[in-house]
Amino acid sequence: MAVITATTAQTASRPLLTLPGWKRRVLILGSGKLAVDLCQILLDRQRWTTEIVGFLDRDPGRIGQRLGRHAIIGTYERLFEIAESHNVHTIVVCLEDQRTVLPVQTLLDFKAMGIEVIDGHMLYEEEAGRLFIDVLRPSVLIFSTGFRRRWITMALKRLIDVVVSITGLLALAPFMVAVALLIKLDSPGPVFYRQMRVGLRGHPYMMWKFRSMWQDAEKHGPRWADTNDPRISRVGRWLRKLRIDELPQLINVLKGEMSLVGPRPERPVFVQELRSFIPYYDLRHTVRPGITGWAQTKFRYGASAEDAHIKLQYDLYYVKNLSLWLDALVLVQTLRVMLRGEGAR
Repeated sequence: MAVITATTAQTASRPLLTLPGWKRRVLILGSGKLAVDLCQILLDRQRWTTEIVGFLDRDPGRIGQRLGRHAIIGTYERLFEIAESHNVHTIVVCLEDQRTVLPVQTLLDFKAMGIEVIDGHMLYEEEAGRLFIDVLRPSVLIFSTGFRRRWITMALKRLIDVVVSITGLLALAPFMVAVALLIKLDSPGPVFYRQMRVGLRGHPYMMWKFRSMWQDAEKHGPRWADTNDPRISRVGRWLRKLRIDELPQLINVLKGEMSLVGPRPERPVFVQELRSFIPYYDLRHTVRPGITGWAQTKFRYGASAEDAHIKLQYDLYYVKNLSLWLDALVLVQTLRVMLRGEGAR
């Protein structure tokens, strides 16, 4: 058992906000991708209140190696000594190698002394608003406090969906007629575009949209939308920029195939591709897909498998933390995205 020295005990009991220039001193236990990405997020979001002391690694040969702006300053065995000498306030555990033995007793000693010990995945979720899934073990999700489905929350969410979809379809009917006329005048073809998407529990359904591409735009097969995609019509470019092409999905919401807020539904051909190499991909199908979602307000338009990988991290954050409050936040941020025309293609 690690010995708790008088010096360390005094450090632990020292008030953290005694000076105006105080910064939380953070030591990161680990040096993998999670540790490096989390370090960058902390620097981006808390640079005025957080100071990264450095990383610890199990290999003594890596001491001194730089990972971005900070270096590996020691090994796990020297955790107690390094944390004490650097006056650490928070220890973030980002151990990705399952063969690594966690220094449990030392961490417990620090915890008892009032020094914060926090899981790297938890801190990443809190700071980034998404889950780091590349090295996420199933047990982290299984024993987490999220993924609650209170019946009252789900009932109210569905009630809101029905009321808003009916009200929206009636109130926006004249506007939608005008949009339909513009589409017909701009290019030949149908006003609406129906496309197969994957919904709740993986069941396929037909999603409605205003047609924003030229007719037969996918005669050579489905593909991701590109920046300045030549398949998009003149009117369609504005419909996409302002998200007006999504309005007919209120029909899907009324039918119970979609919700106002949820992960954006994907096409079956892309689902088959993405689930083969993105871990936990099918967890996004445990809730109804949405007209808008957390990922749509936090990340750019997804137009590749790499983008889908990042957007899934935001989708899983939503699935894990689903609540009416989060839905309200997404809707408010969606208005901002629509008014600014962000991320459209």
